[in-house]
Amino acid sequence: MSQTSTQRGQKISGFSRTIAGAALAVSVAMAVSSQMAVASQKPETQKPMLDITFSSKPSPPKTGDNTFDVMVKDASGKPVTDAEVTATLVMPKMGSMPEMKNSVALKHQKEGRYVGTGQVMMAGKWDVTVMVKRAGKEIGSKKFPITAQ
Repeated sequence: MSQTSTQRGQKISGFSRTIAGAALAVSVAMAVSSQMAVASQKPETQKPMLDITFSSKPSPPKTGDNTFDVMVKDASGKPVTDAEVTATLVMPKMGSMPEMKNSVALKHQKEGRYVGTGQVMMAGKWDVTVMVKRAGKEIGSKKFPITAQ
């Protein structure tokens, strides 16, 4: 009799494991499905896409004063004329030399073209980040590597 109840216990135990495994599989499938649904939803407030180009005069830039010229267009190619545009030049820290940074406010000239004069403090590789804001909120930015002479 003890054999029969042991076999019955093993059958019940095996059945329980099968049920638990199936429940786990269903739970995982539901969680993955739920996450995929959330990932496919687009946020309601997306930043508009901007086309931002950057150039300098002289080109390539030199140490000292340079004129920075930025063109900003929206996703449809229309010039953005009502933005606050800055170009921030950064040379990363090298050895004992600290990071160098300089921001230049650019003024709108016409048809999405923003221009300003700023200093490049030394020759070498810099990253220029052009940031475009409207009403104090960033609507786009783009990074450009430059090598000053």
